Order: sequence, then C-alpha cells, then structure tokens
Amino acid sequence: MHDIEPFYRWRDKYIADQDERSPFYGRTYSEFMFTNKVYNYYIHPQWDEFGSPTLYLKIIYADYDEGFAIIELIGEWNDCLTNDIMYLKRDVVDVMEGEGINKFILVCENVLNFHGSDDCYYEEWYEDVADEHGWICFINTLDHVREEMRDTQLQQYVNFGEQFNDINWRPHKPKLFFKVIEAMVHGELKRYLPGEMENS
Repeated sequence: MHDIEPFYRWRDKYIADQDERSPFYGRTYSEFMFTNKVYNYYIHPQWDEFGSPTLYLKIIYADYDEGFAIIELIGEWNDCLTNDIMYLKRDVVDVMEGEGINKFILVCENVLNFHGSDDCYYEEWYEDVADEHGWICFINTLDHVREEMRDTQLQQYVNFGEQFNDINWRPHKPKLFFKVIEAMVHGELKRYLPGEMENS
C-alpha cells in the first residue's frame, strides 16, 4: 500500500497544502518517513490524516468559483467503531463548505471496506449542500463497499452506485471530469462511457 500515491497529475493546477482556504494549508510532507498505517500496512506519506485511524484522504482539486472539490480516499471507512464520517464532516467538509464548496466528488476506489452506523452526519451534509443547490457523489466504489453503503441507506443523501463506477477519470482535466459527474448527478447523462470525456 505504501506505493499508492494520491493522484498528482493536477498538481500544476491545485495543491491543497498551498491553498490558504484548504483545511490542509501549510502541511509538510516527507517522501521518506512512513508513519500512517491501514491494516498494519504503511501508506504513502502524501496522504492526509484528518482524525480517523484507518481512513486518509487528499484534496486533489478545489474550484471555489464553481464550488466543487475532488477528494481521493484510501483505507477503511469505519463509522461504526471510529465515527469516521464525523471527522470527515467536521474537520474537512465543514471547512470547505465555509469557503463556498457545495459539490463534492469523493474517489473511493481505494476505500477497501465500509462499516456503516447511523446516517445523521450524511443527512446533515446533504442538507447543507442541498440548500446551496449542491450535491455529494462517491465514484468507483468497490462492490462490497457499495452494498454496505446501501445497507446504511446512504443513497438518500449521496449519489453512488453502478452508474458512478468504472469511471476512468485520471486522463482528464478536473473541470471536465466535474462537468461529466454533475451531468450524471442531474440525470443529463445516464452513464459515463469511455470516450465521452476529452482532454480539451
């Protein structure tokens, strides 16, 4: 797992630790010291911790004019034992909402497990962004993660599921990626198919 780095090809456009409006502004990173773990496996030091002992993230893009953020996650999402959603909502999402972000894309392909609890924080998150015509979308969830999310009834508040899976987002520019996901959230595009996004 220590070889899995947060996506870095958009760093010429956005770096969270250099963004004064980011909750991770001013953080410093080592390329050599590995301290954070998931399942006793060290993870790459570029991932940001935010209070969870098993889930880490990276804000890989934020656009305050259009009000969206793209966040990549890695690890185990455990609301049952460690209330990860509370830390995510209070220490990351609330800060970003205060800066005008109301549309959130969370890349979940490296979320290895999800253990749900109640849905209060998700409901609060949904109500916060819905008041500003925003939304929340989880993309590329593993099958068993998606099923646990459904069992926890997160579909009431979060867009996720098969139509948001198998999305090859990495070759594309962040604003185009956002526009495609937004169209899918609003039902203007039923399913992303390879070739629908261009690099322009």
